Amino acid sequence: MKNKVLLGMSGGVDSSVSAILLQKQGYEVIGCTMKLCQNTKKEDSEKAILDAKRVCEKLGIKHYTVDFQKEFDTNVVKPFIKEYQECKTPNPCVECNRFIKFGYLYNKAKELDCEYIATGHYARIEYSEKYNQKVLKKAKEEKKDQSYFLYWIGKDKLKNIIFPLQDYTNKEDIRKIAKEAGLEIAEKKDSQEICFVPENDYQKFLTNQKDFKIKSGNIILKNGQVLGKHHGLYKYTIGQRKGLGISYSEPLYVIGIDEKNNNIIVGKEEELYSNTLYASNVNWLIDIDKTTPLECLAKIRYRAKEAEAKVYFEEKKIKVIFKSNQRAITPGQSVVFYDKEGILLGGGKIL
Repeated sequence: MKNKVLLGMSGGVDSSVSAILLQKQGYEVIGCTMKLCQNTKKEDSEKAILDAKRVCEKLGIKHYTVDFQKEFDTNVVKPFIKEYQECKTPNPCVECNRFIKFGYLYNKAKELDCEYIATGHYARIEYSEKYNQKVLKKAKEEKKDQSYFLYWIGKDKLKNIIFPLQDYTNKEDIRKIAKEAGLEIAEKKDSQEICFVPENDYQKFLTNQKDFKIKSGNIILKNGQVLGKHHGLYKYTIGQRKGLGISYSEPLYVIGIDEKNNNIIVGKEEELYSNTLYASNVNWLIDIDKTTPLECLAKIRYRAKEAEAKVYFEEKKIKVIFKSNQRAITPGQSVVFYDKEGILLGGGKIL
């Protein structure tokens, strides 16, 4: 009897080719497309569902559509708005993976008696002798690696998750498989935008929210000198240089957001660098000895390079000290930890 796997299908080429690869590996594949975004254009949502259905029909597999719009709004959209209101820069993909794809969709797989759940993420799951368990590792191609967004997967779920694309490094190879299978979506463009933010304009999205509060204030130097005005703290993030609307004798960057006094603090680029951060809401994918500092590699944003660091365990948070200064450590973003073999150890939200 074949093992059943529920595959999350967006209607795109990655998840469609994942279905082909799973079939070749002998799994009984069931496709599932999630309705998530109330803000997505109706025709875009319907097209995604239709594209996924057509792929499933072509491959001869079952397809379901599940409506997780309410769950998505509660666990992803509302926290996104709240964090911007609290002067943080959120990462909604982390929350979507945590609550939706490897939460509600994972539970749907169990309802359908599927032993596994699969997605089109670029990351690897392997057994590690070192940790004596299944572990999550970076993708073979660093530029395509999506493990950063997956640190909140429960470690107990790793044994039931498959990433069919984990051995692929070239998107053209993926498209070639789709073409050879006669799939219409073979040349479909990848989406790079936040799915629930129309036209990728997060500022407009936020200002359209009923209870989103906007208050003008000052843009200042650390010594308190006023250089100009801002029209809402939500428009700024640590490290930002463009769009400040101020003039000064040298380039200035956002180095702090003072919610209490409603100020944007700017300074020279060297003031962006620090070697210490605190994080909470931490999840570990392996058993960690918290009695001693953890030596590891850490990255503070998706496109950042990993850097040597030590993690110190406190009661409700962790303290991370880097061997070298990091640029623009940003509250709301995630700090994610790896060992030298590329195994994802865990991560947390930067305070």
